[in-house]
Amino acid sequence: MGKVRLEFTVEPFTDGAPGPHVRAAIDAVTAAGLTADIGPFGTTADGPEPEAFAAVRALLAAAFAHGATRVSVQVTDLAEGAP
Repeated sequence: MGKVRLEFTVEPFTDGAPGPHVRAAIDAVTAAGLTADIGPFGTTADGPEPEAFAAVRALLAAAFAHGATRVSVQVTDLAEGAP
């Protein structure tokens, strides 16, 4: 079982004022046991595959339940030697 990095952006995007749809997605990631690093254009979180994959499902559900119109998610394998 490997470790992955989640990178996600929740829209609509308002600079400096994340709405409830963004906060809900971040809260879902932290509830899954990951630490969210909130950046100016998106949020990242690293963790073991099972927790990270569960976090993706939870963040999608939470974001759309709170008014998101689009969610972009990228998952990167952090295993040593991964491309």
